[in-house]
Order: sequence, then structure tokens, then C-alpha cells
Amino acid sequence: MSLITLTDPRSPVSEAYRKLRTNLSFYSLDDPIKTLVVTSAEPNEGKSTTVANLAVTMAQAGNKTIVVDCDLRKPSLHTLFDLPNDKGFTDLMLSDADELPLQKIAAVDNLFVLTSGEIPPNPADILGSKKVTGIIERLVNSADIVLFDAPPVIAVTDAVVLGTKVDGVLLVLQAGKSRRDHAERAKQLLEQAKVRIVGATLTNAPKDDAVSSYYG
Repeated sequence: MSLITLTDPRSPVSEAYRKLRTNLSFYSLDDPIKTLVVTSAEPNEGKSTTVANLAVTMAQAGNKTIVVDCDLRKPSLHTLFDLPNDKGFTDLMLSDADELPLQKIAAVDNLFVLTSGEIPPNPADILGSKKVTGIIERLVNSADIVLFDAPPVIAVTDAVVLGTKVDGVLLVLQAGKSRRDHAERAKQLLEQAKVRIVGATLTNAPKDDAVSSYYG
């Protein structure tokens, strides 16, 4: 695994991910976030790397953490965590199995990954189905926090659809790459669906090439 929170936990970037974890934990003390979608405005802005490293830091803090690959168009969590992807989220959609096909990450206590499974022909329809709500409930009952990696907001509707079923959405933007109008458009699409945006995080920020965050 090449996740910086594991390979270089004392680096400024790893510390920035821990700060992001702390910010999220204090976002709403009266209504704590237990399910969070991590997405971006456009492709290649670092959302999957962000959700994977955030999951590591949450697990390191003692929270039983499940990170789910709901990018059913271009899944990557199995690659980031060096895991097989023969069974995963889509298998839960196709069966009524009692057992969740979670994969334990040996290098991190309390961390489990639910990979995407086989890529379906209709991701948005799958994520919008009632069965997904039941799967999310099962995941919540099995963990302290559940994180979801979702496709970019502008490209497809998947993240917006999934965002309506969780406690909040974190928007990932990349310094020097993300266009302001695209970020505003992504925010608008989420707000139109009454999705709760908990904040935005900026990857590749100039200071120490770290991750900075804004919460509104």
C-alpha cells in the first residue's frame, strides 16, 4: 500500500489528514456524522486517495471504520489497499447474503474495506435503489463511521444520488487544477438535491503540499 498515512505517518500531509478527521468529528457534536460521501467536482482531483487516507486516520483514532467503493464506474480502492475485487458492494445488491464481504486491513486495526465488486451497467440506478438504503443501515450497524468513495459530481449523478442517503458529503478539490466555476457547479448540484455538504478539502495545497480544509 502506498497510502502516505501508512508509509509516512509523521509527514505534514499525514498530519493534514488527521486534522481533517478532527474537523469532521467536531463538525456537528449534536448530530455526529456516521456516513460520509467523499467526492469531487471533476475526475483526478484526489477523492479516492483522500477517502482512503481519511479512513486510515479514523481507524487509527480507535473508530471502527468501513470505507466503501461506490465509484462503480472507475473503482480504485482495491488498488489503493492492494485487495482483490471479486466480491464487493455490487454483490450485496444482487444477493440477500447475511454476511458483508468486508476485507480487513491487516496494517491498521479497526479498518475494513468494501470494494466495488463487478462493475454494473447502470451505476446510478443501483445507487438510487431502496436496497442501497438497507445496505447502508447494515454498514452503520457494523461500524462507528462509514465512508463512501463516489464518482465526480459534474460527470455523473451517482454522488448526488448517494449523497441524499447519507449524513453528509465532503467535496475534494485540487489546488491549481480545480476550476472555480466547476466547484460552484458541483456545490449547486448537491444543494439542489438537498444534500448536506459538510465542507471542502483542497489537495496538493501549496503549504507543505498538504491537505487543507474549509467548513461552512
